[in-house]
Amino acid sequence: MRKIMIDNVEWAEKTFGEANLGDPRRTSRLVKLAATLANTPGKPLVNITESPADMEGAYRFIRNESVDATSIAETGFNVTAGQAERHKTLLALEDTTTISYSHKSIRNELGHVNQGNRCRGMLAHSVLLFAPESQEIVGLIEQSRWTRDITTRGKRAKHASTPYTEKEGYKWESASVNMSARLGAKIDDVISVCDREADIYEYLLYKLKTKQRFIVRSMQSRHIEEGQNKLYHYASQLKSAGQKQIHIPQKGGRKARNVTLDIVFAPVTLKVPNNKRGESLPLYYVGCVEHGNSKEALCWHLLTNEPITTQAQAQKIIGYYEHRWLVEEYHKAWKSDGTNIEASRLQSKGNVERLVTINAFIAVRILQLKFAKDRPDDSSCEEVLSPKAWKLLWLKRVSKTPPDSAPSLKWAYTELAKLGGWKDTKRTGRASVKVIWQGWFKLQTILEGYELAMSLDIDL
Repeated sequence: MRKIMIDNVEWAEKTFGEANLGDPRRTSRLVKLAATLANTPGKPLVNITESPADMEGAYRFIRNESVDATSIAETGFNVTAGQAERHKTLLALEDTTTISYSHKSIRNELGHVNQGNRCRGMLAHSVLLFAPESQEIVGLIEQSRWTRDITTRGKRAKHASTPYTEKEGYKWESASVNMSARLGAKIDDVISVCDREADIYEYLLYKLKTKQRFIVRSMQSRHIEEGQNKLYHYASQLKSAGQKQIHIPQKGGRKARNVTLDIVFAPVTLKVPNNKRGESLPLYYVGCVEHGNSKEALCWHLLTNEPITTQAQAQKIIGYYEHRWLVEEYHKAWKSDGTNIEASRLQSKGNVERLVTINAFIAVRILQLKFAKDRPDDSSCEEVLSPKAWKLLWLKRVSKTPPDSAPSLKWAYTELAKLGGWKDTKRTGRASVKVIWQGWFKLQTILEGYELAMSLDIDL
């Protein structure tokens, strides 16, 4: 049985131990710092380092301009590439987010993030590998960060005249280029799953020419060759190939609901846009439309180069796209609920980049713990917890003798969340990253106390 969660020191060594930072002492410091941050994510360094010397060493590393954040990240990406070899099919879940800071000391070094003059920040595009067959979050395979020049606000007016490679939309192709370089031949088993922002003619053309697999949600009703129609009108005339039931969870002011979706599919050929040069794009279309005309009605128009000739294949494509939300959960775990990088008060862009990069991989670890609930029903909690840890959790939560065999992973998820203060007041059955990790941290504290007592032979 392969463990999802390992000791934070072991995890840090495995993730960053091969980093090439120009000096082995820097790599050692990186591993120690990552282990410390992973043990208590989201806390300021001053509160989690064990001694003044450790605190000074951590800050010296973060402030060291000779330490390249890109080198730190590349080591983690390569570890993910190695782990990808264990899986037959992989989804590359992609999304872009903003990392915002409001404190004035760093405003001059960061760019605008479409939040007025209150905040400055950077943007990040992340690619998270997910194995659908084993329901496992494999790791971060690509992430790019950039800042916008504050003087270019309003640049969208010049969008049409800007070369493709200079547009922010080029990030989708750039991410695929980098991912392919790291994965080598394994890229043939990877399906990129992207939201509407990736519906870019040049990106789709690149994926077709390189034979890289993809699922992209359509952003606009493009002109197609079939019947001299536009895509959405053509799709509305397709005969239903079946139905699918899905549950839309409660979020913000949106109520949870169960919906019935009609499924349609067909091969389509996208015409070259009038302002582009190139060739038509032969693709497959999969539509997923909720009954009714409500403004809240769910409607997915998906474009893919995966062959779709049966309802089962169409269902699989929709199922793959449903996992795209995981990269949004990842960004949430990274920015606020987990490692809380937006609360950092560092005062230079370089310092922020180094700390943000380390925490990017810690956020994956946090998300892996949360997603453990969705693993198969027969999964053992020993995929996450050591025998000693789950028995202590049992004694803490159940208050009676632990069973001989390990309980399920779902039991561990629920009890860790409750240990972190979860009450499930919304009756969703899903705890936030924050409370799960708080429960994890409390359990580690209990475990450390138990092991200390045993080492001193104290009768408790």
